[in-house]
Amino acid sequence: MTANLYNTEILRLAAETAQAVRLSDPHASVEKRSPICGSRVTVDITLGEDGRVAAVGMLVRACALGQASSALLAREIVGRNAAELAAARDALTAWLAGEGDAPDWPGLTLFEPARPHSARHASIRLAFEAAAEAAAIAGQRAAA
Repeated sequence: MTANLYNTEILRLAAETAQAVRLSDPHASVEKRSPICGSRVTVDITLGEDGRVAAVGMLVRACALGQASSALLAREIVGRNAAELAAARDALTAWLAGEGDAPDWPGLTLFEPARPHSARHASIRLAFEAAAEAAAIAGQRAAA
């Protein structure tokens, strides 16, 4: 099981989070934690005037799967809006549970070997959950 879950690409992506930094003045920050393994991901979001993500910051204290998922999120999040992030989060959750097609987010099919291992799902979802919530909060604050 371990060899399939922690392949070279997962480990390569996980290493990318070492360069992740927090934003100094984000519009919203959300931390998510997996009670199963203790992994934690904090996502900072700044929105542009168009309501789309202009900048993202992160603090990732997670296993290799959570780190790799965070790296995939960071690569593609700029330019997305809150609805797109919520859709990606929901699609990832459903797909990991064996319901529906792979999410429309580059790279997430890399987690195919983790699908039968539900104890790993929470860590994979952390960054997407935090980002969707942070974008929604930032959007609400901008509208207020």
